[in-house]
Amino acid sequence: MKVYVVSGLGADFKVLERLSFPEHLEVVFIDWLIPEKNEPFHTYVQRMAARIDDSEPFYLLGYSFGGIIVQEINKIKPALKVVILGSIRSHKEKSRLIRTGEVTKIVRILPVRFFNERATRMYSVVRKLFDPKNPRLLQYFKVRDPYYLKWSIEQISSWKCDEIPGVIQILGDKDIVFPVKNSRPDYIIKGGTHLFPATKYKEVSKILNEIFVN
Repeated sequence: MKVYVVSGLGADFKVLERLSFPEHLEVVFIDWLIPEKNEPFHTYVQRMAARIDDSEPFYLLGYSFGGIIVQEINKIKPALKVVILGSIRSHKEKSRLIRTGEVTKIVRILPVRFFNERATRMYSVVRKLFDPKNPRLLQYFKVRDPYYLKWSIEQISSWKCDEIPGVIQILGDKDIVFPVKNSRPDYIIKGGTHLFPATKYKEVSKILNEIFVN
């Protein structure tokens, strides 16, 4: 049985590399694609979903923005189970910060160069949101194409979706990006910031082995 995994916004799979899965599962990581100019979200999701072989049963797992992506993929190619880490099940769970971005459209206004990896302001914002005490923060974020980052943040801000029954949600209780108070997660990682899959991998792995036991 395969479990297809999509990592977080701008992140490669280093943030998830220490997670362990049941031996009967084959873990397949789906790399981020760079969106085409003005590409609609649904078209992008279709391109991501094209990498999944739905001729046999499979699972989906997504972290952060990847959690949103796998829920959208599930609408095209339904999975036996969908698990999201540090992500939300509907637009109603968005944080106040993300809601502000949705209303003001500020991300759309900002120039692409703002999202360049050399932009000090961008780095300081990411550091504060994800895990201010983690010195390895930027090691997890390898997809730094400015247009991809700007486009992705726009999609998160504007994402609309009602909760899909059966989606399993795991959140950290110290997550600022997707605060636990806005959701009713199935599992809560105590002391987990938004980087909890990397910093609390033992706890997360135990939960994943319970979820994917069969």
